[in-house]
Amino acid sequence: MNHAHHHADLTEILDLDAEILAEHTAAITAWLPLKTPPRRIVDLGCGTGAGTFALIDRFPDAHVTAVDASVAYLQRVREKACARGVEERVHTVHADLDDTAWPELGSPDLVWASASMHHMAHPGRALRAVHDALAPDGLFAVVELAGQPRFLPENAPEDAPGLEERVHAAADRRHAGHPTHRGADWGPMLTAAGFTVEGERTVTVNIQGATSDAIGRYALGILRRVRGAAAETLSPEDLAALDRLLDSDGIMRRDDLMVRTERAVWAARR
Repeated sequence: MNHAHHHADLTEILDLDAEILAEHTAAITAWLPLKTPPRRIVDLGCGTGAGTFALIDRFPDAHVTAVDASVAYLQRVREKACARGVEERVHTVHADLDDTAWPELGSPDLVWASASMHHMAHPGRALRAVHDALAPDGLFAVVELAGQPRFLPENAPEDAPGLEERVHAAADRRHAGHPTHRGADWGPMLTAAGFTVEGERTVTVNIQGATSDAIGRYALGILRRVRGAAAETLSPEDLAALDRLLDSDGIMRRDDLMVRTERAVWAARR
């Protein structure tokens, strides 16, 4: 797969994630222990804007600075802002947050980081940078996925029951030599960076989507990506079964798809 195709596929996955999990994201923004509605918000590692637009919707007087290392994602955010008529409230900043020198982000009342902190090479340094950037009494919201979502019933597919868990286990073995901070407990790290953790919660996602084209495309995109990591260590039988799901979009024809995952959330005050 060439890089442009790979990036286009991931863009679609992020857009589908925003669409399918919109209700859960809105619930997280409603839960945040804010003392007053924020006027200046930063979305760190914004991707294609799932958090940016959830925050724009939740806080109608706020302006959001969307920060990402991908020029293509930021262009997508700008396109969405224009389509929604909120381009004057969304500002994009191109920056690699692993650089030692962070961009000037003003003095935000709220910083949001969803599924981005675990990518940081030096998370402690990033947390201290957020702490220093926040306005006094400002809030930092860290949202992380427990792992890749699951889409199939446990006894599916019929020719290889339990295949999905074995595929993810194989992908995890492949990634074992490249540790990230996925699944980390951010509470102690936030405290060490000078924050006061004021709330933690786990959001359970269980969406039944038998007739949802979006869930079918989401499942297809995720499992295609996982296949790339799992193929080397899957058994030939499981690899063939996975390819039958993915070839000719077999998974799109299933009527038993769902989305199962968890999101962990920390709300920390400067």
